Amino acid sequence: MNPTEKRLAHCAGHADHIKVMIIGLGSVGTYLLDYLYSSGDPSLEIVAVGRNAEKMESDVNIVRIASMIRGQNRTKVTIDGSCDLERVETVAACISKHQPDIIVNSSRVRSGLKYGSISWRAFRAYGIWTPLAVKYTKTIMDAAELADSQAIVINTSYSDAVIPWLKGAGHRYPDFGSGNLNHLIPRIQFAIGDILGVADPWNLDVTLATGHFHDVVISKEGHAEGVDQLLNIQYQGKPLEFDQAEVLRRCKIPMPVDAKRNMMNASSNYQIISGLLRAVRSRERTKLHIPGALGELGGYPVIVDGSRDTPAVSIDEGAFSLREMREKNRQSMALDGIEGVQGDDLIYTDGLIEKVQAAFGARLPKRVSLGQAEQTADFLVEQVILKAVQ
Repeated sequence: MNPTEKRLAHCAGHADHIKVMIIGLGSVGTYLLDYLYSSGDPSLEIVAVGRNAEKMESDVNIVRIASMIRGQNRTKVTIDGSCDLERVETVAACISKHQPDIIVNSSRVRSGLKYGSISWRAFRAYGIWTPLAVKYTKTIMDAAELADSQAIVINTSYSDAVIPWLKGAGHRYPDFGSGNLNHLIPRIQFAIGDILGVADPWNLDVTLATGHFHDVVISKEGHAEGVDQLLNIQYQGKPLEFDQAEVLRRCKIPMPVDAKRNMMNASSNYQIISGLLRAVRSRERTKLHIPGALGELGGYPVIVDGSRDTPAVSIDEGAFSLREMREKNRQSMALDGIEGVQGDDLIYTDGLIEKVQAAFGARLPKRVSLGQAEQTADFLVEQVILKAVQ
């Protein structure tokens, strides 16, 4: 039994009352709060934590009132403003106090700044920001360990590399990640629905294994940069034949780039929570697409099987072998600037190092140990982000 299965079994032990803690009530957290309220589930309890209780109360109140207008308000919510992500002991105290079953990390080290747009415009790679993404994730995982929590943790910050980096360093790591991989699946469903005339594209069974670079380039530009994707699509149990290039081309769907885009990220978290609850409450077997699944680099299809006596979580090898999926993810993550993870070290590609040097005159280290992550994050802010926004 892997660590995620142990925590899922713990959750299943009291599935009649599930407490979800949302850490960081920015746009992602607020959208997620709204979606959880809209489920109208009286057996669900939500704890919103952060360090600005006044702002959180305002955000929670508008969601509560809007939900009551729609007749969906059945969920209890608690606000705790004592959680400072710069201080692990305050996070641990919050977790100990509230005893959540599921923790969602929707925090961001530099809120309001889309530094991903800086890298895509300058050198078409997001992996550079991994040291920024890992900071609060590591704090939350350290706090969960300190609090001896059995909560399932869902991470929203570059999980493709953050989760395997924490695992490689021997730290407790998030059980599930959400992100761009989740956003790509419905694009594919819509594309196939249009091409083949499928009236219920939500019933298309999509299996995809790929890393963050391709999640982005397919969504933004409608192609895979010359790398064939591991993509399997079935309808009513039968595999479909399709032109992959045409499907990917139709995945280029215009989207806003402001906070409204976080509706998708929040929906990805909601999808994972809903899938886990179906597994433990209805003993269902469900498939999710997870970046950083079980500490693997990149993104994978995952089966959460609640039909067994003990719930199981595993990478789905029904369409592709684990070896194939690891190799395809290695290629994708290399294009995103991540060569790999080795023990404590995150390894940047030589190509990314050269591109950052050319664009900003900043020299990235080849390897960044987890202990050096914060120092490297400060370097990225000072030498890349601030130069880009000046």
